[in-house]
Amino acid sequence: QVQLVESGGGLVQAGGSLRLSCAASGRTFSSYAMGWFRQAPGKERELVAAITWRGRRTYYADSVKGRFTISRDNAKNTVYLQMNSLKAEDTAVYYCAASLDFGVGSKYDYWGPGTQVTVSS
Repeated sequence: QVQLVESGGGLVQAGGSLRLSCAASGRTFSSYAMGWFRQAPGKERELVAAITWRGRRTYYADSVKGRFTISRDNAKNTVYLQMNSLKAEDTAVYYCAASLDFGVGSKYDYWGPGTQVTVSS
């Protein structure tokens, strides 16, 4: 079992940056691919970025390519989402999640409670 807790959200002006962290508990963190999702009010949850078990492959939604970077440190049981050039449309609750598979259609088994990111224009 994996427990996840996000941190690093907040209020930032458009064009600014934030780095989200997701701390995982459990000895099997390195066995899971990790993803960052977001959900804005009135919209469906979407996968923003994902990373494989060892960090060798990544996925990004078209809307964040070139602006967001996902990374992980298995020694620290932590996955990160560096968000640059933030836009008002990036405003959402951001969740990290763990999956035994990697890919857009993967089933994510464990979820954090989420952290709010608000970008003011």
